[in-house]
Amino acid sequence: MTFNNALIRLIYAVFLGVLLTAAPVSAAKERKMTPMELQAIQSREFEVAKEVAFGAVMTVIQDLGYTVESADVISGFITAASPTQNKTNFLEALGGASASGNTVMTVFLMKMPNGMTKIRLNFVNSKSVSTAYGQGSRQDKPILDPAVYNNAWERIDEALFVMGALADPSAKDAAAAPIGSSTLPQEAEGDSSQVEPVEVGSAPKDE
Repeated sequence: MTFNNALIRLIYAVFLGVLLTAAPVSAAKERKMTPMELQAIQSREFEVAKEVAFGAVMTVIQDLGYTVESADVISGFITAASPTQNKTNFLEALGGASASGNTVMTVFLMKMPNGMTKIRLNFVNSKSVSTAYGQGSRQDKPILDPAVYNNAWERIDEALFVMGALADPSAKDAAAAPIGSSTLPQEAEGDSSQVEPVEVGSAPKDE
């Protein structure tokens, strides 16, 4: 082992020790969300059938670029994952390690007693690290940023709106009708020559 390699590994060990020491402190500062707070950002109820909501969620998942791993409309469970990306940070690269990861999404749809459909989303960041010595580890961290879930809810709202508009036959017929066209009554159609003219101001003759 050369001197430069030994120095690099020493620096990496020092930085790693500092990082591990500071990690518990930063973790302690993070406030844990209560179950009610977590459910508030992860759950929504929609006034649609479960099958309709299921189709809207599937559309949004594919629009986001996720790959659907499993889906069952009866149980209401959907699992999907984003493409794997390189997540190697500076310290990992300095020590000869490499990291990759993606985002895993799980969905549960449930029909409520009031006829509405409840959707619960869950996003988790997954990261796998492989060291230069062949060791590996995996870290899964739930995403608790409300903005991430709000973005998903907005997309689901849009998908449901589009599906509702497409399913409305009156809206479809109105869009297909030419501008200015009208439907004439059935009685008005036919040969106008068969209508006998009436002289204005003449009285009927006595037979």
